[in-house]
Amino acid sequence: MSEIMDWLGFGPSDLRAPLTGREQEMRDLEQALAEVVDARESRLVTVMGASGVGKSRLVHDFLTRLRKTKGMVLRTYRGSARDARDSYGVFSRVLRSRFGLVEGMGEQAAKDKVVKELALVLEDRKVGDVAYFLGQLIGLRFEGSPLTRAVSDDALESRLLRRTVFRSFLAADAQRGPLCLVFEDLHEAHDESLALLQFLLEHLDGPVLALCIARNELETRRDGWRSIRKERHRVIDLGPLGETDAASMMQALLAPCGEAPQPLVDAACQLAGGNPLLLEQMVRIFHDTGVLEEEDALSETPVWLVHLGKLETVRLPLTVEDAVQARVAALAPALRLLLEQAAAVGSVFWLGALTVLARLDSTTPELWSLQDDADIRKIRELLQELMDRDFVLRLPDSTFPGDEEYVFKHNLERERVAKLTSPSVSRRYHRLIADWLEHQSNTRSDEEYVAMLASHREAAGSMREAAMAYLDAGDVARSRYSPAKAIEHYARGLELLGDDEPRRRLEVYHHQGDVCQQLGKMEEALVSFRSMLSLAYRLNLFGKGGAAHNRIGRLHRETGVLDQAARHLGTGLALFEACNDERGIASSLDDIGKLHWLRGDYPLALEQMRRALTMRRQIGDRRSIALSLNNVGLVLQDSGEFKEALESFSQALKIRREIGDLLGVIITLNNLGTVAQDQGNHARALEVFEEALAVAREVGDRNKIALVLTNLGEAQRSMGQASEAVLSLTEAVTTCEDLNDRLGVAEALRALGMAYLEQNELVQARESISRAVDIFAAARSKVHLGSALRTLGEITAGGGWGREHASKARDYFQRSIAIFEEIGNELELARSLTSYADFLDRGELVDHIVEDSRVLRHRAEGIFLKLRNSSPTNHAS
Repeated sequence: MSEIMDWLGFGPSDLRAPLTGREQEMRDLEQALAEVVDARESRLVTVMGASGVGKSRLVHDFLTRLRKTKGMVLRTYRGSARDARDSYGVFSRVLRSRFGLVEGMGEQAAKDKVVKELALVLEDRKVGDVAYFLGQLIGLRFEGSPLTRAVSDDALESRLLRRTVFRSFLAADAQRGPLCLVFEDLHEAHDESLALLQFLLEHLDGPVLALCIARNELETRRDGWRSIRKERHRVIDLGPLGETDAASMMQALLAPCGEAPQPLVDAACQLAGGNPLLLEQMVRIFHDTGVLEEEDALSETPVWLVHLGKLETVRLPLTVEDAVQARVAALAPALRLLLEQAAAVGSVFWLGALTVLARLDSTTPELWSLQDDADIRKIRELLQELMDRDFVLRLPDSTFPGDEEYVFKHNLERERVAKLTSPSVSRRYHRLIADWLEHQSNTRSDEEYVAMLASHREAAGSMREAAMAYLDAGDVARSRYSPAKAIEHYARGLELLGDDEPRRRLEVYHHQGDVCQQLGKMEEALVSFRSMLSLAYRLNLFGKGGAAHNRIGRLHRETGVLDQAARHLGTGLALFEACNDERGIASSLDDIGKLHWLRGDYPLALEQMRRALTMRRQIGDRRSIALSLNNVGLVLQDSGEFKEALESFSQALKIRREIGDLLGVIITLNNLGTVAQDQGNHARALEVFEEALAVAREVGDRNKIALVLTNLGEAQRSMGQASEAVLSLTEAVTTCEDLNDRLGVAEALRALGMAYLEQNELVQARESISRAVDIFAAARSKVHLGSALRTLGEITAGGGWGREHASKARDYFQRSIAIFEEIGNELELARSLTSYADFLDRGELVDHIVEDSRVLRHRAEGIFLKLRNSSPTNHAS
């Protein structure tokens, strides 16, 4: 009996049977944990099944067993996605549990606690950055650092860096002892939470056991979930109990009856169909309908009387929904009213909100005495009865300081109860709940509660207030780098707002377009920016119109529609000039310069970028100055003006080091390395790339790590270190694939093909470069495609496809040369000419004479000589 009673310690009304029929599943969990402990490697177990089948119960009993196992210390942190309005709600709960944050804790106390816990795991210099990024998931704002400020304007970079920081923290924390992370109700998780979780599961190392609990809908939302980390992943498909196990569970649930009558057991099992939750619900229904009666409610050991005759007259439920309806119908009016009001608040509710609702039609006393709390005491009594009847639970802490927080045990019951309230009364409830929520601390700074406020305003019929709250929720989501959730909130807010609040709509159109562009939703982004332009035009706002045209121009530039980009960027510049917006003018000039650079018009690109640099120096924004210097250096490098390019990069590097912009440092070091490569100074290139890689690994930015690894691999190959190059480039390919960076994958594959060619591994070389060409062609990147075709020609000429394919090699070289002539990239043109000349010198093409190669080589040498003449003897980085 004590084992039955021992479920969270709630007493006889919460009887549950011992776990039955799940022996194999329990062994699977135990085996996964043993592998985590023994091999000190991560393991993933996903428990899937229908509602009520016992998924959470299985994991709960597994963890309970561990707590009772002598010598087993497994730090366990849980999070649930159930009713999490926040984009990363499931992680917020896990991290709050890890850092020991209790609801109601003051913000500064919570931040101090996080920093203290991080300091126990990480080096002091990393604590600030990790706190900043993890704080975004918890809802705490930490002071930024030079690194975090460097990525603050790049939402994609910030998201990628945050997930890398999160993974690194978990890996470091696991080294202090095995971790168990439990993620429940994942079928309800937001897409951004699932994407972050999948990244963590795919890359977690060290002794970490991740337990994921979800209904089968998860597989329809995340295709390929079962294949995540397949060699370390177990999927437990939890089905209904068999007849014998279901009967055994029912006998255990009916233990207070003594020898339970078989008709009672059979009736319950027949209707439950092996669903453990429905079996438990059947016991409660038997109580509510008088089939079972508690002999003495105060007895320490419950004894139930069975009135079997009533079983024939009771309408038993056929489904879980029927069981819920029967349970609710059996409640006394006062209990049902309180449950209705709690359901109006949500799956989580507070005593404070119920107090406000209870006073909806009450008379205000002449003097408000704090001692007169009869209504609050009555609510507490009713809540206690609902807890006794297994409808709700009280949580140990409350989100709002000084309040009491409760939760519905079963969401189906909350949904059923909410439908009992009439529409007019429901609107009054939601209006009052929103008014109460508006006055709670931290509501406006937390995405989950701003969204909750918005939904209550909308349900109350207060559409303007709801719209503004949704837009605020979108801003909070955007500030936390949750673009998908921000799009959702913005769309709903704008729909409700209509044509009101033009100032706010201008801001939101800009932000909405920005987050759409981050997610690659280019058409949706264009619609948002055009809406911004339309409103700015009607209001005759030059600056806002300029910003809208600039964003439209950038979008066209990124998608390769360069003529349209030029029209919009030029118009944006004119509008900024009309209102003397110096920052806008400088930004427009820089954007126009980048457009000319893409078109291969390097002199015009330099002219515009240098004008932007001059203006930014006058404004005094050092970060923007460094950005302009870096952009100027890139154009100079492609123009073959190496001396000036190095000078520009060196100035940018100096500024970025002084302001602590580590990501900028990585970018500029990488650029300096590529210049050294272009000059043929491979030893210097290797040195600079190694420095850049060290900084990138320290920061943990995997995008930058992949970029530098690709260039490092090329430098290693040029230095005759082919085996080291293969290792670097293989890591680069893997990292880019993890990041879904297709162009990065292709560039690394192109270089990897060359490294394999150096080792005379022709099959691997052919496979690598073929994949690269396919990707570059699909992306329509001319510079990359030209380089890949040159490499393909070299591999084909080297025998990658057999000697009979010499004519194919010629075609690849000629196509490469034609591309670089078209875009005016002289350095790459000279490289392709040289490679083609080397091929012709082999004499494999009988229809080509030796003089052809001499002409090509002479032309290439002329280009290289011009480029060398522009290079300095040395430089300081």
